[in-house]
Amino acid sequence: MSDERKLMILSTLEDIKHSLELIQKRSKHISSSDDFLKNDDGLEKLDSISMRLVAIGEGFKNIDKLSDNRLLSNYPNIPWKKVKGVRDILSHHYFDLDAEAIFNICDNEIDKLLQTTIEIIDDIQN
Repeated sequence: MSDERKLMILSTLEDIKHSLELIQKRSKHISSSDDFLKNDDGLEKLDSISMRLVAIGEGFKNIDKLSDNRLLSNYPNIPWKKVKGVRDILSHHYFDLDAEAIFNICDNEIDKLLQTTIEIIDDIQN
């Protein structure tokens, strides 16, 4: 992989890492999907988290392209197809947004995805 591609991938991974950290921060006090729906603050969090998930999915799609589909397959602990698929669902079916699904992603998947993203960054840098 060329140095230019590595730099582009690292830049994208840093953006993804930042988005994952924002999702952690914004979902910190969300204890159920109902918390997203009970007031304007919850709805704003749902909207902002959803947009970050779109950006994350798009970022990983771009990483796949830049690495000729070779990089992410080295980290099979993450269901990459689903991560990228969330982007498609949110982008094309936004009015079908499911607060329960977003809550489950925040509650069960974000920490693992962040750890793996950091691992990928470290592996590329070393």
